[in-house]
Amino acid sequence: MLWTILGWILFGLIAGFIARALVPGKDDIGLLRTIVLGVVGSVVGGLLFGLLTVGIRGFQPAGWIGSIIGAVIVLVIYNKVTGRKTRPRA
Repeated sequence: MLWTILGWILFGLIAGFIARALVPGKDDIGLLRTIVLGVVGSVVGGLLFGLLTVGIRGFQPAGWIGSIIGAVIVLVIYNKVTGRKTRPRA
């Protein structure tokens, strides 16, 4: 059980960092929010790919790709909801 939790934390951290690197601009969300971003993105990506394909495939390459895409989607939505990264009005 402990290894599963540590695996999700590490997986979320990696997926969150990659998503933050792919979305332009500076993110001041910190390490804990990066982990949460990656884990939530993994769930979102898994659900999206599960709807588009046969089902959830686990930690295969499509799982990593889906997690990163899901994390990017979650990060963009987070930025829109919180008002971050908006251009100042002229």
